[in-house]
Amino acid sequence: MAPSSSFVPMVLLGLVILLLGVIVPRSEARPRAFFVFGDSLVDNGNNNYLQTIARANAPPYGIDYPTHRATGRFSNGFNIPDFISQQLGAESTMPYLSPDLTRENLLVGANFASAGVGILNDTGDQFMNIIKMHKQIDYFKEYQQRLSALIGVSRTKRLVNQALILITVGGNDFVNNYFLVDSTARSRQYSLPDYVKFLINRYSKHLQRLYNLGARRVLVTGSGPLGCAPAELAMRGKNGECSADLQRAASLYNPQLEQMLLELNKKIGSDVFIAANTALMHNDFITNPNAYGFNTSKVACCGQGPYNGMGLCLPVSNLCPNRDLHAFWDPFHPTEKANKLVVEQIMSGSTKYMKPMNLSTILTLDARTHS
Repeated sequence: MAPSSSFVPMVLLGLVILLLGVIVPRSEARPRAFFVFGDSLVDNGNNNYLQTIARANAPPYGIDYPTHRATGRFSNGFNIPDFISQQLGAESTMPYLSPDLTRENLLVGANFASAGVGILNDTGDQFMNIIKMHKQIDYFKEYQQRLSALIGVSRTKRLVNQALILITVGGNDFVNNYFLVDSTARSRQYSLPDYVKFLINRYSKHLQRLYNLGARRVLVTGSGPLGCAPAELAMRGKNGECSADLQRAASLYNPQLEQMLLELNKKIGSDVFIAANTALMHNDFITNPNAYGFNTSKVACCGQGPYNGMGLCLPVSNLCPNRDLHAFWDPFHPTEKANKLVVEQIMSGSTKYMKPMNLSTILTLDARTHS
Protein backbone atom coordinates (compact mmCIF):
# COMPACT_ATOMS: atom_id res chain seq x y z
CA MET A 1 0.00 0.00 0.00
CA ALA A 2 1.33 3.44 -0.90
CA PRO A 3 2.25 5.69 2.08
CA SER A 4 -0.12 8.54 2.81
CA SER A 5 0.98 12.02 1.79
CA SER A 6 1.16 13.10 5.48
CA PHE A 7 3.35 10.11 6.43
CA VAL A 8 6.36 11.09 4.27
CA PRO A 9 6.81 14.60 5.73
CA MET A 10 6.47 13.10 9.23
CA VAL A 11 9.25 10.59 8.49
CA LEU A 12 11.44 13.38 7.08
CA LEU A 13 10.72 15.54 10.13
CA GLY A 14 11.63 12.63 12.39
CA LEU A 15 14.92 12.14 10.54
CA VAL A 16 15.72 15.85 10.80
CA ILE A 17 15.01 15.83 14.54
CA LEU A 18 17.10 12.66 14.94
CA LEU A 19 20.00 14.22 13.03
CA LEU A 20 19.75 17.42 15.03
CA GLY A 21 19.71 15.35 18.18
CA VAL A 22 22.97 13.69 17.15
CA ILE A 23 24.60 16.99 16.25
CA VAL A 24 23.34 19.01 19.19
CA PRO A 25 21.79 16.79 21.87
CA ARG A 26 19.56 18.55 24.35
CA SER A 27 21.53 19.33 27.49
CA GLU A 28 18.58 18.37 29.74
CA ALA A 29 19.08 14.69 28.86
CA ARG A 30 22.69 14.81 30.06
CA PRO A 31 24.40 14.98 33.45
CA ARG A 32 25.03 18.54 34.54
CA ALA A 33 28.07 20.18 32.97
CA PHE A 34 31.28 20.38 35.00
CA PHE A 35 34.02 23.01 34.81
CA VAL A 36 37.41 22.87 36.50
CA PHE A 37 39.84 25.70 37.29
CA GLY A 38 43.13 25.67 39.14
CA ASP A 39 46.56 24.08 39.36
CA SER A 40 48.30 20.70 39.01
CA LEU A 41 46.03 19.02 41.55
CA VAL A 42 43.19 19.27 39.01
CA ASP A 43 44.93 19.74 35.61
CA ASN A 44 43.71 17.03 33.19
CA GLY A 45 46.36 17.74 30.56
CA ASN A 46 46.21 21.36 29.42
CA ASN A 47 49.93 21.76 29.98
CA ASN A 48 50.60 19.00 27.45
CA TYR A 49 49.67 21.58 24.80
CA LEU A 50 52.02 24.26 26.18
CA GLN A 51 55.77 24.80 26.07
CA THR A 52 56.33 24.44 29.81
CA ILE A 53 58.37 22.33 32.19
CA ALA A 54 55.27 21.82 34.39
CA ARG A 55 54.06 18.67 32.65
CA ALA A 56 53.09 15.12 33.58
CA ASN A 57 53.17 13.63 30.10
CA ALA A 58 55.70 10.83 30.57
CA PRO A 59 55.83 7.54 32.52
CA PRO A 60 55.36 6.58 35.25
CA TYR A 61 52.54 9.18 35.43
CA GLY A 62 49.28 7.45 34.50
CA ILE A 63 50.58 3.98 35.39
CA ASP A 64 47.21 3.09 36.98
CA TYR A 65 45.02 5.11 34.60
CA PRO A 66 42.74 2.86 32.48
CA THR A 67 45.06 3.32 29.46
CA HIS A 68 48.19 2.93 31.66
CA ARG A 69 49.58 6.00 29.90
CA ALA A 70 50.50 9.48 31.06
CA THR A 71 47.63 11.88 30.38
CA GLY A 72 48.93 15.12 31.85
CA ARG A 73 47.32 14.39 35.23
CA PHE A 74 49.77 14.70 38.11
CA SER A 75 48.70 11.34 39.44
CA ASN A 76 49.27 7.62 39.03
CA GLY A 77 45.63 7.42 37.86
CA PHE A 78 42.49 9.47 38.34
CA ASN A 79 42.53 12.89 39.98
CA ILE A 80 39.85 14.74 41.98
CA PRO A 81 37.91 16.07 38.93
CA ASP A 82 37.72 12.53 37.49
CA PHE A 83 36.13 11.18 40.66
CA ILE A 84 33.68 14.10 40.82
CA SER A 85 32.71 13.47 37.18
CA GLN A 86 32.00 9.84 38.09
CA GLN A 87 29.74 11.01 40.92
CA LEU A 88 27.88 13.20 38.41
CA GLY A 89 27.43 10.19 36.14
CA ALA A 90 29.46 11.95 33.47
CA GLU A 91 32.60 11.32 31.49
CA SER A 92 35.71 13.21 32.57
CA THR A 93 35.99 16.77 31.34
CA MET A 94 38.53 17.31 28.59
CA PRO A 95 41.37 19.85 28.75
CA TYR A 96 40.19 23.10 27.21
CA LEU A 97 43.26 23.21 24.95
CA SER A 98 42.58 19.74 23.53
CA PRO A 99 41.74 19.83 19.82
CA ASP A 100 39.15 17.11 20.54
CA LEU A 101 37.05 19.45 22.68
CA THR A 102 34.47 20.22 20.00
CA ARG A 103 30.75 19.94 19.35
CA GLU A 104 29.17 17.29 21.64
CA ASN A 105 32.17 17.21 23.98
CA LEU A 106 31.60 20.87 24.84
CA LEU A 107 28.30 19.93 26.50
CA VAL A 108 30.18 17.88 29.13
CA GLY A 109 32.03 21.00 30.29
CA ALA A 110 35.75 21.72 30.22
CA ASN A 111 38.87 21.66 32.34
CA PHE A 112 40.80 24.95 32.27
CA ALA A 113 43.34 24.06 35.00
CA SER A 114 47.06 24.43 34.43
CA ALA A 115 49.86 23.03 36.57
CA GLY A 116 52.00 25.66 38.28
CA VAL A 117 49.48 28.49 38.54
CA GLY A 118 48.40 30.38 41.61
CA ILE A 119 45.95 33.06 42.63
CA LEU A 120 48.53 35.72 41.76
CA ASN A 121 49.71 36.45 38.26
CA ASP A 122 53.39 36.21 39.22
CA THR A 123 53.05 32.76 40.79
CA GLY A 124 54.55 30.06 38.59
CA ASP A 125 56.54 32.41 36.36
CA GLN A 126 59.45 29.96 36.61
CA PHE A 127 57.37 27.40 34.69
CA MET A 128 57.11 29.81 31.77
CA ASN A 129 54.09 29.15 29.57
CA ILE A 130 51.14 28.19 31.82
CA ILE A 131 47.51 29.34 31.92
CA LYS A 132 47.31 31.94 34.68
CA MET A 133 44.04 32.24 36.59
CA HIS A 134 42.82 35.35 34.78
CA LYS A 135 43.41 33.54 31.46
CA GLN A 136 41.56 30.42 32.65
CA ILE A 137 38.55 32.62 33.35
CA ASP A 138 39.00 34.33 29.94
CA TYR A 139 38.81 30.85 28.40
CA PHE A 140 35.58 30.17 30.32
CA LYS A 141 34.08 33.22 28.62
CA GLU A 142 35.43 32.04 25.26
CA TYR A 143 33.98 28.55 25.91
CA GLN A 144 30.52 30.09 26.36
CA GLN A 145 30.86 31.92 23.07
CA ARG A 146 31.83 28.67 21.33
CA LEU A 147 28.93 26.78 22.90
CA SER A 148 26.46 29.58 22.09
CA ALA A 149 27.35 29.21 18.41
CA LEU A 150 26.41 25.54 18.72
CA ILE A 151 23.26 25.50 20.87
CA GLY A 152 22.28 29.17 21.23
CA VAL A 153 22.72 31.78 23.92
CA SER A 154 19.79 30.85 26.18
CA ARG A 155 20.65 27.13 26.33
CA THR A 156 24.30 27.99 26.99
CA LYS A 157 23.31 30.31 29.83
CA ARG A 158 21.12 27.58 31.35
CA LEU A 159 23.87 24.95 31.00
CA VAL A 160 26.42 27.21 32.74
CA ASN A 161 23.98 28.30 35.49
CA GLN A 162 23.17 24.66 36.25
CA ALA A 163 26.77 23.45 36.03
CA LEU A 164 29.03 22.40 38.86
CA ILE A 165 32.38 24.19 39.08
CA LEU A 166 35.50 23.14 40.96
CA ILE A 167 38.37 25.52 41.70
CA THR A 168 41.59 24.37 43.37
CA VAL A 169 44.30 27.02 43.62
CA GLY A 170 46.43 28.72 46.26
CA GLY A 171 49.09 26.21 47.27
CA ASN A 172 51.55 27.42 44.65
CA ASP A 173 51.25 30.98 45.94
CA PHE A 174 53.12 29.73 49.00
CA VAL A 175 55.25 26.83 47.72
CA ASN A 176 56.26 28.37 44.38
CA ASN A 177 56.15 32.03 45.30
CA TYR A 178 56.36 33.29 48.91
CA PHE A 179 58.50 30.38 50.19
CA LEU A 180 60.18 29.42 46.90
CA VAL A 181 63.58 30.53 48.21
CA ASP A 182 64.70 32.04 51.52
CA SER A 183 64.00 35.59 50.37
CA THR A 184 61.47 36.30 47.60
CA ALA A 185 60.00 39.53 46.25
CA ARG A 186 56.67 38.72 47.91
CA SER A 187 58.22 37.77 51.28
CA ARG A 188 60.14 41.04 51.29
CA GLN A 189 56.97 42.93 50.35
CA TYR A 190 54.59 41.31 52.88
CA SER A 191 54.65 39.63 56.26
CA LEU A 192 52.96 36.22 56.06
CA PRO A 193 49.66 37.40 57.64
CA ASP A 194 49.52 40.38 55.25
CA TYR A 195 50.35 38.15 52.28
CA VAL A 196 47.48 35.83 53.17
CA LYS A 197 45.08 38.81 53.29
CA PHE A 198 46.41 39.95 49.92
CA LEU A 199 45.81 36.47 48.44
CA ILE A 200 42.28 36.25 49.83
CA ASN A 201 41.44 39.66 48.37
CA ARG A 202 42.73 38.66 44.93
CA TYR A 203 40.98 35.30 45.09
CA SER A 204 37.64 36.95 45.85
CA LYS A 205 37.99 38.96 42.62
CA HIS A 206 38.51 35.75 40.59
CA LEU A 207 35.44 34.18 42.21
CA GLN A 208 33.32 37.28 41.67
CA ARG A 209 34.30 37.19 38.01
CA LEU A 210 33.24 33.53 37.76
CA TYR A 211 29.90 34.46 39.29
CA ASN A 212 29.48 37.30 36.79
CA LEU A 213 30.07 34.75 34.00
CA GLY A 214 27.21 32.57 35.24
CA ALA A 215 28.75 30.26 37.86
CA ARG A 216 26.11 29.34 40.45
CA ARG A 217 27.56 26.24 42.19
CA VAL A 218 31.29 26.47 42.91
CA LEU A 219 33.29 24.03 45.03
CA VAL A 220 36.32 25.87 46.41
CA THR A 221 39.02 23.70 47.98
CA GLY A 222 41.48 24.84 50.61
CA SER A 223 45.24 24.62 50.33
CA GLY A 224 45.89 21.20 51.84
CA PRO A 225 48.54 20.61 54.55
CA LEU A 226 51.27 22.39 52.57
CA GLY A 227 54.16 21.59 54.87
CA CYS A 228 53.55 17.83 54.94
CA ALA A 229 54.19 17.00 51.27
CA PRO A 230 57.26 14.76 50.79
CA ALA A 231 59.02 17.61 48.94
CA GLU A 232 58.68 19.85 52.00
CA LEU A 233 59.70 17.07 54.40
CA ALA A 234 62.84 16.61 52.29
CA MET A 235 63.67 20.30 51.87
CA ARG A 236 62.31 22.07 54.98
CA GLY A 237 61.14 19.53 57.53
CA LYS A 238 63.22 18.45 60.51
CA ASN A 239 63.33 14.81 61.62
CA GLY A 240 60.34 13.90 59.45
CA GLU A 241 58.15 16.69 60.81
CA CYS A 242 56.05 18.89 58.53
CA SER A 243 57.49 22.29 57.62
CA ALA A 244 56.38 24.72 60.33
CA ASP A 245 56.41 27.77 58.02
CA LEU A 246 54.16 26.20 55.41
CA GLN A 247 51.84 24.69 58.00
CA ARG A 248 51.47 28.14 59.54
CA ALA A 249 50.66 29.53 56.09
CA ALA A 250 47.92 26.92 55.61
CA SER A 251 46.53 27.56 59.11
CA LEU A 252 46.23 31.28 58.33
CA TYR A 253 44.94 30.87 54.78
CA ASN A 254 42.22 28.23 55.06
CA PRO A 255 40.02 29.86 57.75
CA GLN A 256 40.20 33.21 55.94
CA LEU A 257 39.25 31.51 52.68
CA GLU A 258 36.16 30.00 54.35
CA GLN A 259 35.24 33.38 55.81
CA MET A 260 35.63 35.09 52.44
CA LEU A 261 33.33 32.51 50.78
CA LEU A 262 30.74 33.01 53.52
CA GLU A 263 30.83 36.77 52.94
CA LEU A 264 30.53 36.37 49.16
CA ASN A 265 27.49 34.12 49.62
CA LYS A 266 25.93 36.65 51.99
CA LYS A 267 26.51 39.44 49.48
CA ILE A 268 24.96 37.36 46.67
CA GLY A 269 22.14 36.04 48.84
CA SER A 270 22.68 32.40 47.87
CA ASP A 271 25.03 29.50 48.68
CA VAL A 272 26.98 29.76 45.43
CA PHE A 273 30.42 29.02 46.92
CA ILE A 274 30.99 25.81 48.87
CA ALA A 275 34.14 25.51 51.02
CA ALA A 276 35.86 22.12 50.95
CA ASN A 277 38.35 21.85 53.82
CA THR A 278 40.85 19.67 51.98
CA ALA A 279 43.56 20.48 54.54
CA LEU A 280 41.51 18.66 57.17
CA MET A 281 40.66 15.82 54.75
CA HIS A 282 44.33 15.24 53.93
CA ASN A 283 45.34 15.70 57.56
CA ASP A 284 43.17 12.73 58.55
CA PHE A 285 45.31 10.28 56.60
CA ILE A 286 48.58 12.14 57.14
CA THR A 287 48.25 11.83 60.93
CA ASN A 288 46.75 8.31 60.86
CA PRO A 289 47.67 6.66 57.54
CA ASN A 290 47.01 3.10 58.70
CA ALA A 291 43.35 3.88 59.41
CA TYR A 292 42.93 4.59 55.68
CA GLY A 293 44.94 1.62 54.40
CA PHE A 294 48.19 3.51 53.77
CA ASN A 295 51.59 2.29 54.93
CA THR A 296 53.03 5.80 54.74
CA SER A 297 51.95 9.39 54.38
CA LYS A 298 55.52 10.67 54.36
CA VAL A 299 57.28 8.81 51.55
CA ALA A 300 56.14 9.49 47.98
CA CYS A 301 55.65 6.51 45.71
CA CYS A 302 57.68 8.08 42.89
CA GLY A 303 60.77 10.22 43.39
CA GLN A 304 64.26 10.18 44.79
CA GLY A 305 66.18 11.37 47.84
CA PRO A 306 64.75 11.63 51.37
CA TYR A 307 61.05 10.66 51.40
CA ASN A 308 61.32 10.39 47.57
CA GLY A 309 60.75 14.13 47.86
CA MET A 310 63.55 15.53 45.74
CA GLY A 311 63.21 16.58 42.11
CA LEU A 312 60.57 15.25 39.74
CA CYS A 313 58.89 11.88 39.21
CA LEU A 314 60.74 10.50 36.19
CA PRO A 315 61.10 7.15 34.37
CA VAL A 316 64.38 6.66 36.29
CA SER A 317 62.93 7.54 39.72
CA ASN A 318 62.24 5.13 42.54
CA LEU A 319 58.77 3.67 42.02
CA CYS A 320 56.76 1.80 44.65
CA PRO A 321 55.11 -1.46 43.57
CA ASN A 322 51.74 -0.71 45.26
CA ARG A 323 50.48 2.86 44.89
CA ASP A 324 47.50 2.22 47.17
CA LEU A 325 49.84 1.99 50.17
CA HIS A 326 51.08 5.58 49.70
CA ALA A 327 49.17 8.79 50.41
CA PHE A 328 51.51 10.71 48.08
CA TRP A 329 52.22 9.75 44.49
CA ASP A 330 55.09 12.18 43.80
CA PRO A 331 56.82 14.88 45.90
CA PHE A 332 53.72 17.13 45.84
CA HIS A 333 50.64 15.26 44.61
CA PRO A 334 48.35 12.65 46.21
CA THR A 335 47.86 9.15 44.84
CA GLU A 336 44.67 8.15 43.06
CA LYS A 337 43.52 6.44 46.27
CA ALA A 338 44.05 9.62 48.31
CA ASN A 339 42.15 11.63 45.68
CA LYS A 340 39.26 9.18 45.95
CA LEU A 341 39.17 9.55 49.74
CA VAL A 342 39.04 13.35 49.39
CA VAL A 343 36.11 13.14 46.95
CA GLU A 344 34.27 10.78 49.33
CA GLN A 345 34.46 13.54 51.96
CA ILE A 346 33.44 16.18 49.41
CA MET A 347 30.40 14.03 48.63
CA SER A 348 29.28 13.07 52.13
CA GLY A 349 31.44 14.89 54.69
CA SER A 350 29.92 16.75 57.63
CA THR A 351 30.08 20.53 58.01
CA LYS A 352 33.45 19.95 59.68
CA TYR A 353 34.74 19.33 56.14
CA MET A 354 32.14 20.95 53.85
CA LYS A 355 30.50 24.33 54.46
CA PRO A 356 27.64 25.03 54.22
CA MET A 357 26.85 21.55 52.82
CA ASN A 358 28.39 18.56 51.06
CA LEU A 359 28.11 17.75 47.38
CA SER A 360 25.48 15.00 47.83
CA THR A 361 23.18 17.55 49.48
CA ILE A 362 23.86 20.05 46.69
CA LEU A 363 23.03 17.50 44.00
CA THR A 364 19.77 16.55 45.75
CA LEU A 365 18.71 20.18 46.21
CA ASP A 366 19.62 21.15 42.65
CA ALA A 367 17.86 18.11 41.17
CA ARG A 368 14.61 19.40 42.75
CA THR A 369 15.23 22.96 41.58
CA HIS A 370 16.14 22.04 38.00
CA SER A 371 13.50 19.33 37.49
